[in-house]
Amino acid sequence: MTKRLVIKDIEKCVGCSLCMYACSRKFTKKAEIGVDSSGILAVSLSGFERGATVIFCRACFDPPCVQVCPTNALKPRKGGGVIFVEDSCIACGNCIEACTIGAIFRRRDGKPAVCIHCGYCVNYCPHDVLAFQEVEV
Repeated sequence: MTKRLVIKDIEKCVGCSLCMYACSRKFTKKAEIGVDSSGILAVSLSGFERGATVIFCRACFDPPCVQVCPTNALKPRKGGGVIFVEDSCIACGNCIEACTIGAIFRRRDGKPAVCIHCGYCVNYCPHDVLAFQEVEV
């Protein structure tokens, strides 16, 4: 078993974006406010009646993003998902194009932002949408 970020109850998501801001603040190397380095995205589904959703890496066991990375900047994570080695990344964008669910986001510097399943964002979700829990692999 391994720990992963999971959606606990998507119906409760209001698109507040606190998960995005938390992720961005944890991983940014600059002290600026924004979501440039967030590996999670909160998206409105067209109005309050339809709610919102969150998009993040779902921890593929054979990640297509890893297969197309020419520098091995993305490495398979035990139990699914990826480990991102930023210093090896050349910002080619192959991983962004290869992700079948659109869960890798381009930062302003061209490099990818991808969820690494650390669970940091869970503590900032006021609506109990996300969880960081043990899952069978």
